[in-house]
Amino acid sequence: MTAPVTLYTTRFCPFCVRAKMLLTQKNVNFTEIAVDGDAEKRAEMMARSGRHTVPQIWIGEQHIGGCDELYALERQHALDALLHPPAH
Repeated sequence: MTAPVTLYTTRFCPFCVRAKMLLTQKNVNFTEIAVDGDAEKRAEMMARSGRHTVPQIWIGEQHIGGCDELYALERQHALDALLHPPAH
């Protein structure tokens, strides 16, 4: 089973596209919350992450950060373990 993945994004953000592309390549479903033009959702993202840039990514309850952090986890071979935690 895959941990739930949530991304806060904007429509024309190249980093958002790259993050979604990596998750799609891994056959991971994700919930995308678009914040462009939605001040309430952007405020929610900033309150949750402490950051104002997109994307902001969560795997389960863990805040990963942005696209660079997601790809760093992939390079460190740590992303799959977060995406597919052992069953309890």
